[in-house]
Amino acid sequence: MRRLNLAKSTRSIYLSLACLSLALHLLLAFFCLSILQTACILPPSSSTQDTDPVQHGSHPSPLDAGRPRRKVRSSRPAGEDSFSGSEKKLTGGGRAAQEVKGRARLEALFRHPLYNLPRPPLQEDDWLLRVRTSEQTEDGEHEGYEEEEAISADSEWWSTSEEEGYDKMDWTNDVDTHPPWLRFHLGITRWELYDRRDPNLDQLTHYLATQRILNAVQKTGGTQLKLLMSFPNHGQALLKPMKQSRQAETDVNLFYFSDFERHNAEIAAFHLDRLLGFHRVPPVVGRLINVTTEIREITTDHKLMKTFFTSPAGNVCFYGQCEYYCSTEHPVCGRPHLLEVSLAAMLPDLTLAPRRSWRSPWKRSYSRTKLAQWEKVPAYCDTVKQTPPYNRGTRLVDLIDMAVLDFLMSNMDRHHYETFEKFGNDTFLVHLDHGRAFGRHSQDEPSILAPLQQCCRIRRSTLLRLRLLSLPDSRLSDMMRASLARDPLAAVAPILSEPHLSALDRRLATVLQVVRTCQHQHQDVIYDDLGKYEEDQNQQPDGKNK
Repeated sequence: MRRLNLAKSTRSIYLSLACLSLALHLLLAFFCLSILQTACILPPSSSTQDTDPVQHGSHPSPLDAGRPRRKVRSSRPAGEDSFSGSEKKLTGGGRAAQEVKGRARLEALFRHPLYNLPRPPLQEDDWLLRVRTSEQTEDGEHEGYEEEEAISADSEWWSTSEEEGYDKMDWTNDVDTHPPWLRFHLGITRWELYDRRDPNLDQLTHYLATQRILNAVQKTGGTQLKLLMSFPNHGQALLKPMKQSRQAETDVNLFYFSDFERHNAEIAAFHLDRLLGFHRVPPVVGRLINVTTEIREITTDHKLMKTFFTSPAGNVCFYGQCEYYCSTEHPVCGRPHLLEVSLAAMLPDLTLAPRRSWRSPWKRSYSRTKLAQWEKVPAYCDTVKQTPPYNRGTRLVDLIDMAVLDFLMSNMDRHHYETFEKFGNDTFLVHLDHGRAFGRHSQDEPSILAPLQQCCRIRRSTLLRLRLLSLPDSRLSDMMRASLARDPLAAVAPILSEPHLSALDRRLATVLQVVRTCQHQHQDVIYDDLGKYEEDQNQQPDGKNK
């Protein structure tokens, strides 16, 4: 009897286990079927024109703004944004498509006639530096050439520091033998630092971004830390390090002369100057460097070397010696070794191409209590117009060009500008030092536009390009986004955040409104620098403008 009960109990257990096993197999089968069904559902085609790009997890292209889109019900909670500007990463395909569109728009902009205006034929005196030919060497022609500065076709320059890591110099009057930095120097003319169409511009920026760094020393002068980087081919670049994130806004209570300098502002200033058609800012490129191997281990600057330390977080830091923010409280730190920097191409040495520094008539007082003269006298520009060199030529409209550039990027720190002495007063203004630009995107500083507001004068070509950049197909923010995307640091993060890009459009509208106000109040507002060009075009045999 006891065995019979035991047998019945055992059968019950086996039956329960069998039922449990069957249930588990059924659940597993349903799970597999659901996976297969999900895998077979294809995502909607990206080529569908009326699909909202937000549904694909990517940003809509700024170039698609204004196009009608089908409204798609979102699964997001009410009030939550579908995307958050540059703070969300684009999917690989979406970002690539956006960059291709932006690049096409940018190329179309640069094909516009306003970016291809002819210059007067360049005479010998219109070049800042010239390579002396062998005939000139033999005949002693063109006074002002030093014998040691001449490069003849059969000459070679050999480095005296080859043992220190410099490349052997083997340069002749053939431009193909020159490194990019030397070709940049030889391309400077009376009218601009570089020709936008010169293929050497891309070679120069690539060279700055990739060339091996041979030495790094702190550059003297200035208020904040900057380094002079030397390369094996005898070129040099000015380095400004990253000191704060791109999203950080300058404190509204901070005076402009004690603000941090920003590496991305230097990069953005070069691109903005190029978009405005000025070509007066030396080429600048972003780069990731190793603080340990590319500064600390190779520097010959003992004072700089003493400022290196390792932070509690394990990052390699240094602070150098300067007037502002060079202390252990304001260090420059790698993560733990890598550091974002800007590298600007150096201008020719002052011994070869002396420059003159001019005090800006609209310089700020740099005092916490005093106002500058232009801030107190509404008719201040009448005095400036009667003062050399602003009483003739293009110097006044050149200065107003610079004010427009500064206003667009909110640069209040323009106390001086420079020109090359060789060209006298009939030349362009060199735009240098933009580290304090792009500090605030949430507010504008109208006082930067004082030269335009008080003088009511602007170059016609500048005004036409500003109007072009205000159009939907060539909006300034879109062109800047596309241009900055070509910088190497854009792979790490956008050079300018979306709020800064939006601020460019807002400020551009302000500039155009100031010009309209001037035109309502004055007659002679536009300085016509296109009259001769249009006259030449009208004299073409077919009577059509090119």
